[in-house]
Parts: sequence; structure tokens; C-alpha cells
Amino acid sequence: MWMGIDLGTQSVRAVLVGDDGALLGSGAAPLAGSRDGVRHEQSPDDWWEAVRTATGGALAAGPGRPVRALAVCGTSGTVLLADGAGRPLTPGLMYDDVRATAEAATARVQPTWALPKAMWLLKRRPSTVGVHLTHQPDFIVSRLVGRRTATDSSHALKTGYDLTADAWPQERLGELGLEPGLFPEVVRPGARLGEVGAEGAAATGIPAGTPVIAGMTDGCAAQIASGSLSVGSWNSVLGTTLVLKGVTAEPVHDSTGVVYNHRAPDGSWLPGGASGVGAGALTNAFPDADPAGLDALAHAYEPATALAYPLVSRGERFPFLAPDATALLLGEPGSDADHWAALLQGVGHTERLCLDYLDHLGAPQDGPLTFTGGGSRSAYWNQLRTDILGRTVRIPRHSEPALGMAVLAAYGAGAAPTLAEAAGRMIGLGHVLRPDPARTARFLAPYLRMVDELERRGWLPAPVATHARARALEVS
Repeated sequence: MWMGIDLGTQSVRAVLVGDDGALLGSGAAPLAGSRDGVRHEQSPDDWWEAVRTATGGALAAGPGRPVRALAVCGTSGTVLLADGAGRPLTPGLMYDDVRATAEAATARVQPTWALPKAMWLLKRRPSTVGVHLTHQPDFIVSRLVGRRTATDSSHALKTGYDLTADAWPQERLGELGLEPGLFPEVVRPGARLGEVGAEGAAATGIPAGTPVIAGMTDGCAAQIASGSLSVGSWNSVLGTTLVLKGVTAEPVHDSTGVVYNHRAPDGSWLPGGASGVGAGALTNAFPDADPAGLDALAHAYEPATALAYPLVSRGERFPFLAPDATALLLGEPGSDADHWAALLQGVGHTERLCLDYLDHLGAPQDGPLTFTGGGSRSAYWNQLRTDILGRTVRIPRHSEPALGMAVLAAYGAGAAPTLAEAAGRMIGLGHVLRPDPARTARFLAPYLRMVDELERRGWLPAPVATHARARALEVS
């Protein structure tokens, strides 16, 4: 029995999974943060309390067998400062907090990355003695183990860790005024970080001595849960925002930094990017909506009257970099259902543009495409996205990041010689969706209109827009 813990934006989720992939127990606890414009914070102590609740619920629902190992994933780029004992000295700056724009310019990375956020936090401290940079899962793992532990290279990526050299770039970090003692030791995902200690066991109910395995970011965790682990395969995670990740033999180079590369436990590369569009735009527009009811009505609006680029908050990171980009709604919806349809379709158009951008960079896409994330619970939206993309899509039986962490825990504890073999045993295919050519053709004109509008506003570079239009005409 393996445990996976996912520290999400709105909740913490814990699952217990058997060797055959059977879901044996699960638990969840809500999370609340503080948003104000470009600011987005959460309390690390709230993360810990939510973990206690979620793991307790999973264990209470489980069969009572021992947990053989666990792994934790968190949101990519979420960071805080902690003292030597692991106690938080600052709030957790979330993945989409973009206050560190000046620091990002100095570091030459995106403001959503953890590195500029750490620089921003350090500027506001009277002393940096005994201060340690801590990623979201590091904080939880240190509480479980009872001491400060190494971090994994997946979460360290956006803090500036050099995955090719497998080391912190000390000279560059020194030029930014960052001392070596600030940064944790780094290990590859799947490495053993320690064991649950007595205090962690008393707080969570997880038995003392349970191995804790180094995890990955939530997007990578969802990719493991999708089973998309062969070269050329891609997984599209639709939650509050949209994340696409694939598998390549070599890193995908992008001079703009829009696409970045994680390193898999087996040494292959996991390129991808995180967009600012997603299901969060539905919640923003319709906070009290009945999603299933509006999905049923949206079918009458294909395509919708209005054209949407449904950003959840200001700024876009993928498939283009535009810090000042805002949500678009071109045209006037005739009803709530028409508006809902525009948002659903807008996410699908953005997803298509993301894949076109990856093709522009030369990333292989000849493997299967999988949908995961909370958005994949909508059968209508799944088929709509499949039709907009015009390609076959797989839907796993279970697709949450916590499952991916359970698979990684099994691999890290030695239950399988490779991560792919662990995933093959523990992940099952739910069903396959195939596109309707007539619907694919129906959505071509709105897609091209969106590409034109994004280019006109100066957000989408002209070469990318030209490639997207050419590729759309090839498909049609």
C-alpha cells in the first residue's frame, strides 16, 4: 500500500493505492489563501493542518495495512523562507504570485518562478542568518521526518537549479547576492529522503519509519498518473490553470523560457509549460454555477457567439510570455450558456495553441495524448477539447497528482525497476476519445481568429502565429 500526497491550490489530497492500482483510501482538506491583484499567499501551517486531515481521512478509509512508502508533490514555484528547524518565517508565495517582477528581470526568469520570489522575500528580512529557502513539499516533508531534508530537482528547477549539470549554479546565484547556505541539498525524484519520525507519526497517523520518497511538481505528478511516460507522449492537466508536459529524449530548447524541462527519475526529459487559462476562469465568471447543467446547455453554442481567452488572473506564461496580458472576451454572449461555452472553447483553443507552439520548437508529438486534472471530470468538455484539437485522447481511470506520487513512492521504494513499469502496473486506462471531423472543422475559424487577435495585441510572436496558422491548414 503506497501513499501519495498532493498539495494543490484549493485543497490537499491524500490517496492510498495498492500494487495493482486499486484506490484503497482517500482523504482531502480544503485550503484557503489570500489573493489581491498580483499577490497570492497561503499559510504553510495551513498546509500542514490540511495534510494531517487528508492523510488521516485516507488512513481511516483504508484497509489498515502498513504504508510502505509515500511521496509529496506541490505547486511549481511556490516557496517560503524557513529557519533551521523548518519553522516558517514567511507566508508561502504561491506559484502565480507575480510581485517579484523586478527580481525576475534581474535573474532573467519569469516572475512566477521561485528564484525571484525568494529574492523578493529576502529583501524584506532584516537578517538572513539561519534562513533557508524551502519549497512547498519540503516544508511538509520536514514536518513528517522531523528534520530539514533535501529537496527534489523537480521543485528546485524554478529556483535556478541546473538540471544538466545537476548542481546549483553557485557563481550565478552569488552574482544575485544569494549565499550558498540558503539553498537545500538536491536529489533526483524517487530518492529516499528519510522516514516518518515520531512527531510526524503522532500528528498524521502515518506509522513511524515509513519511507519518504522525493516527489515532483504537481504537473509532473499528474503526468506520472496519466501513464504518459514514453517519448513523444503528452499529458494535458486541466485544473485551475492548464499545464502541458511531455516526454523527450533530449531537452526542448526555448530561448524565451516559456517551455522549461524537468528531469525524470530515469534521466529522460519532461518539457512543458504552464498557462494562465483554465477552469478557474469558469469559477471567476460563474461562482455559483451548476457545471453539469451549463455543460448540457453549451452544446447549442458551437461555436459560441463570443471568443474567449480565459485567463484566470493577469499575465500569461504559455504558449507565450506576456506579463500584462488580460482575459479576453470578444463579442457579447447571448446567455449564460453561451458565455460558458465561450470559456470552455477558449481553453480548448489555448490548448491547441500550446501544442502548436511545442511543434514550433521541434518537440515530438507522435505519442499518445492524455487528459487529466479536475477539468477531465467533465465528459462534455473532454469531447469538446478532443474535437478542437482534432486528435485521439486517452482518459486514465484515475488521474490525480496524488496517484502519481503513490506510483513514484512505489518506484522509489524498489517495488519496480523503472517508473514506467510501476506506472504500467498501477495505472489503468478509463476510455479513449476520438475527434469528430465535422466539429473539428467547425472550430477552425474561431481558433484562427484567436491566433490573429493574440498576434495583433503583440502578445503572440509573429513566427509562432504563422506556424500555428500553417499547421491548422495542414490539419484541415
